[in-house]
Amino acid sequence: MYIVLEGVDTSGKSTQIELLGKKFKHAIFTKEPSSSTFGMQIRELALHGNLDNTTQALLFMSDRANHTKNLILPNKDKLIISDRSFISGVAYCSSLDFYLLLNLNLAIAKKPNLVVILETNKEILQNRLSSKILDDIENTGVMNLLEIQKKIFTIVEILNIDYIAIPCDKNKDEICEIICSKIKELN
Repeated sequence: MYIVLEGVDTSGKSTQIELLGKKFKHAIFTKEPSSSTFGMQIRELALHGNLDNTTQALLFMSDRANHTKNLILPNKDKLIISDRSFISGVAYCSSLDFYLLLNLNLAIAKKPNLVVILETNKEILQNRLSSKILDDIENTGVMNLLEIQKKIFTIVEILNIDYIAIPCDKNKDEICEIICSKIKELN
């Protein structure tokens, strides 16, 4: 089963991945961009390289294609839990046609069995962003991040992917239990 955690920056995906790692020790944990040398370079460029949106999207797609071929597909019979997926790749891209980008990603990536969306709102985002040094993506502003969140919901609905939305301001252990229950229910 391929499970994906989605949500905009500061929604708590990394925290949940860490907690889930303690609950599902047999699972394969991954992220996008991947942990490959190429993926880590792309992540750094995306956060601090002042890349234009199209270049960033195409680099992410290159890493995604390789990651799908080398990790996701060979392990399709195992539990894979990922911090982000092509859904974020499409949602964060504003410079290319939405449906073109969605179809290109569907050609190179595997659709998840379940998407967990850690949902935020304006107040939570303002609070969380105000307490940290912002990267290039976070610097695009609260309203842009909320538009990205809307796109995440649109994508899972268009593709008819099973998903749950959890308010990201719930207690982190409570969020983890909700996710664990859903995974066990599907497994």
